[in-house]
Amino acid sequence: MADNSAIEWTEATWNPVTGCDRISPGCAHCYARTFAERWRGVPGHAYEQGFDLRLWPERIDQPLRWKRPRQIFVNSMSDLFHPDVPDEFIAEVFATMVEADQHVFQILTKRPERLLELADELPWPPHVWMGVSIENRRFVNRADLLREVPASIRFISAEPLLGPLEGLDLTDIHWLIAGGESGAGHRPIREEWVLDLRDRCESSDVAFFFKQWGGFRPKSNGRLLEGREWNAMPAPSEEALV
Repeated sequence: MADNSAIEWTEATWNPVTGCDRISPGCAHCYARTFAERWRGVPGHAYEQGFDLRLWPERIDQPLRWKRPRQIFVNSMSDLFHPDVPDEFIAEVFATMVEADQHVFQILTKRPERLLELADELPWPPHVWMGVSIENRRFVNRADLLREVPASIRFISAEPLLGPLEGLDLTDIHWLIAGGESGAGHRPIREEWVLDLRDRCESSDVAFFFKQWGGFRPKSNGRLLEGREWNAMPAPSEEALV
């Protein structure tokens, strides 16, 4: 059975890797770390090791058993391109995605440098989407590295959005997700930051998805922007429709 997801832009999650390390400001209040650390030291629990990185080879073939097509967020509880994930394991994950072509796989990383190092050695079928997380203008160069990856759909997750993304180049980007931070100590998001991204997406023909304003709970302040929801998804490439 698939791990159904409450994340608005996907339908299920698949975690062949769990655990990660903080790498930039967007990680400060990581929901995955908070969840995993609750279970540290509980014998037999999947997060007995807390948020320490762990490979789960027994989960590699899970999507092959999920017959109903769905959108799957890969490693919602980790980063596939973490430096401690072996190249061979990443290749196995990609091999499963290639075979499970009834699904769409959505991968996000904050480590595009390693992604780019491996990109030419990995298969990029149309149903494997690749994205980077960008939380403020210091990291807009992640989009420049993503642009060099031969994925048919490239996307940006600007969540939690912690500042304006000045200098972000949307050339050859197909989708942008924006959202505010949630949980204890959440940092504020400003409407003008979101509107700027919305307007730039519209002028660049990039699908725009506004996930939430955030707050103590993810839905605390809803997800309406200028009175409506923004739920655009990228159109599949012509190759994907063959």
